[in-house]
Amino acid sequence: MRDAQEATDAARRSVEAVWRIESSRIVAALARYTNDFALAEDVAQEALAEALVAWPRDGQPRDPLAWLLSVGRRRAIDTYRRRNSQDGAYAVIAGDTGADDLPDSDPDLLWDPDRIEDDQLALIFTACHPVLSKEARVALTLRVVSGLTSDQIARAFLIPLPTLQARITRAKKTLAASRVDFALPPVEDRGERLGSVLNVLYLIFTEGSTGSTGAEWIRADLAREAIRLARMLMQLVPGEPEAHGLLALMELTAARFPARTGANGEPVLLADQDRGRWDRSAIRRGRAALASATSTGRGLGPYGLQAAIAECHATASSVDETDWERICVLYEALGRIAPSPIVELNRAVAVSMAYGAERALPMVDELAATDALSGSYLVPSVRGELLARLGRNDEAQHEFRLAANRCGNEKERGVLEQKAAALD
Repeated sequence: MRDAQEATDAARRSVEAVWRIESSRIVAALARYTNDFALAEDVAQEALAEALVAWPRDGQPRDPLAWLLSVGRRRAIDTYRRRNSQDGAYAVIAGDTGADDLPDSDPDLLWDPDRIEDDQLALIFTACHPVLSKEARVALTLRVVSGLTSDQIARAFLIPLPTLQARITRAKKTLAASRVDFALPPVEDRGERLGSVLNVLYLIFTEGSTGSTGAEWIRADLAREAIRLARMLMQLVPGEPEAHGLLALMELTAARFPARTGANGEPVLLADQDRGRWDRSAIRRGRAALASATSTGRGLGPYGLQAAIAECHATASSVDETDWERICVLYEALGRIAPSPIVELNRAVAVSMAYGAERALPMVDELAATDALSGSYLVPSVRGELLARLGRNDEAQHEFRLAANRCGNEKERGVLEQKAAALD
């Protein structure tokens, strides 16, 4: 009995792994063939549900991706049949292929390797269509393209989960009602959607570099996917400095991944990292992308400025040798063109390193007095660090415990709890 249960659990984990890696490609391919964004996600989810039942029972198919695509395609055909449009939509999707007899191992009609990247970019640009609000564009694309759960996206936006779910549902209905085509927009129309696309990729990478929930501190697969899509986007809009700036930020941040976790996956903070383990190739790529962003002559935008900050860290031999004064200036510039509580909090950290904790603490206290980051662990975490450096250990311990209670990531929560315990 135990062996059977272990086999079932292993098969389910296999399904989840395939879905986590390939979900955006599956949805993108189905969207191209149905030209219906919402339907594509629905039938992809149905294929996932069927796999969770069939694979533990029958074993994993030889080509799991093709299996999911074929099942999703059949579900799309069934949906159009139920809509009494067999002569039209069913013929468009199925053609003369004999779709009912399509073998699970034959993905040719769905899976065109030469169109995969275009499909995924089209998926992102469709989700970022101007008929949607900015918030809806970002939320929908994160949900469909990255495979993040609604809970993870809600945490990234610092909004309640029901609000996020309602936003995604409305976005799908709006795309369907507006009859938005699944396709890359013409060149002249790409600019108006580019900002949302960049924001989506940034948030995907952020979730990958520091998981907001769960047991993983870094989700490298998610971060790599964001980098891959950013490279594709940069090739699509080579003259856009922010596309280069975003890629630079990702590469320079990902360069530190090898040193950011210990032997057991526990977080290693910047001051304790072995900089010899940083990925020098990623640093070179990031600096080259930042140079390309600068060379356009249009000035650095928010992503370019963040990349410049990351470059300061990447080129320093230690925390003490870091050019913190330059980082303060860069954060000040970032706060002017893209003001946010997170930028101000990071600026306070830089000020504490350049000029001392006593100068930075009032900045953090001012943020704590507002509702801008209420419920977030970030403010009490930073405040705890500053108070500890000032020798106010009881207050610092309280802040670390408050931050730990609010933190959704198990690994990071453990670090905060250790800091609190060290002050006993």
